[in-house]
Amino acid sequence: MTQVARRSTERIASTTLPTRYGTFQMHVYVAPEGKEHVALTVGPVDDGAPALVRIHSECLTGDVFGSQRCDCGEQLDQTLRLLQGTGRGVLIYLRQEGRGIGLGNKIRAYALQEAGLDTVDANRALGLPDDLRDYRAAAEMLLDLGVRYVALATNNPLKMSGLEEHGVCVVERQPVTVTPNHHNWPYLRAKRERMGHLL
Repeated sequence: MTQVARRSTERIASTTLPTRYGTFQMHVYVAPEGKEHVALTVGPVDDGAPALVRIHSECLTGDVFGSQRCDCGEQLDQTLRLLQGTGRGVLIYLRQEGRGIGLGNKIRAYALQEAGLDTVDANRALGLPDDLRDYRAAAEMLLDLGVRYVALATNNPLKMSGLEEHGVCVVERQPVTVTPNHHNWPYLRAKRERMGHLL
């Protein structure tokens, strides 16, 4: 694990956010490229003990519109309920739509998936990488919040290594389990078989 020498993601605003799940503290950060990311916290997370953490990348179709083509919206819902039930932890919400390729490209990839390609081959057919996401901002946000040790709720090993690379120690992985449906089963299978997700 390496230490972050200089933080480049800065906290610019904080407030209390009452939601249908319960009350969170909301912190907005701005990254060097100008993207605004969010941390939602519950309870004291800066006491040195490992905190329950989920890193969630923005998914407009799943998080807002309830798309069944992915498991993102259900994972977000499950995480917010879990954090409130646990009474302590952090949700990091990164503005990295479509594994970092952006909304327009994600929808283009969806159209190719309708023609028979899986999520990996659809990206490649567009000349795009499988996954463009970066977790430096997430690590910097956690360190700013006083979180150095995490129990990470994820199925993606890249999130674990991404945090470790930037100075946050993952002491435990907690799987995120969502029941597949006939719309997202091919997507989940590709994540497991081609992208190494622990499903």
